[in-house]
Amino acid sequence: MHLKKIGQFENLKMGYISDFSGGYISRNKDILNHLELSSLNQFILEKSVYGTPIFKLGNGGKKILVLSGIHGNELPPQIANVYLINELLNKKLTNTVYLIPFAAPKSSMNNERTFNELDLNRASHIKNSVSNLIMQAIEQLGIVAVGDFHSTSFNSNPGCESIFSSKSPSPESFLMANYISRNVGSELISFDFAGSMYKGAIEDVCNLNGIPSVTCEVLSPFGNVGRGTVETSFNQMISFLSYFGI
Repeated sequence: MHLKKIGQFENLKMGYISDFSGGYISRNKDILNHLELSSLNQFILEKSVYGTPIFKLGNGGKKILVLSGIHGNELPPQIANVYLINELLNKKLTNTVYLIPFAAPKSSMNNERTFNELDLNRASHIKNSVSNLIMQAIEQLGIVAVGDFHSTSFNSNPGCESIFSSKSPSPESFLMANYISRNVGSELISFDFAGSMYKGAIEDVCNLNGIPSVTCEVLSPFGNVGRGTVETSFNQMISFLSYFGI
């Protein structure tokens, strides 16, 4: 995968995971109302029209991915990921951070959980699904750890602010989750073996492939932004990065 330097943002590079998943994020007023329309944020929204953009900041060191929007109606982490790009843009990074704020912009635009009726968090093992293409990019780019950021509603699973991990076959998943849980106060949920509950989640497939991964959840109604949830998701992301000294 080739990522190009963006002239107007000196430290930023970007590429595309897919070219069939694009959408007009600005049509989702709940997302738009939480974003300052700076030149950077407008650029991110514009690029999302053409597919799933991936952004790169820093060079060298460990390669880490911050992912959100696997479920398009889980809004706080998508907004928080845009905040994170702004936060890191002008910082000197000794590691490399990849960021995918909108995994399926079409779903985010429509405030839909699925993409073309497919749950992307049950499909990363299905060849050429958007989440499978994200997995392919993780391997091609040499990414060594993944944080997948979601939100959960009161009447869903897990229904609480939490960090998911597994102890095998990638034990660092549990260490990462424990670190974030201690820092942020989110409940720690850990399984003995990745993929034991269901199949096809990005976190599980990464861990099964030897790439330590966690799923971080904040509590917010689906399709809405609960009070303080963007800030909590942002803090989870910051804690995930700080585990690696970023």
